[in-house]
Amino acid sequence: MKSLLIISRHAPARQAAREALDVVLAAAAFGVPCGILFMDDGVLQLMRGQDGAQIGQKSLAANLQALPLFGVEDILVCQHSLGERGLQANQCLLEARAVNNAEIATLVEHYEQILTL
Repeated sequence: MKSLLIISRHAPARQAAREALDVVLAAAAFGVPCGILFMDDGVLQLMRGQDGAQIGQKSLAANLQALPLFGVEDILVCQHSLGERGLQANQCLLEARAVNNAEIATLVEHYEQILTL
């Protein structure tokens, strides 16, 4: 069963951001084919140069960089969400494919299970 995790609400400073990434890493570790889509405020998790120590948290960088190592098939970012926040895909910590709203609608049809956090 192919699964897609959509992260849309958790700013990098919140513990929930780490927990959302842990969900997809755990699923992938157990052989579940996974993809992940960052949209809305979730795109902020992907930005380079975040220093978790300044807010008393560990950086999400290690978790994000582990996604391809765990076999997460699709790492996607909503182009519209980036634009709304004045960001570009080349500012992301890891290589994420920017997708527009029409592509997201089509993409969602290819997954049997969708989890939004």
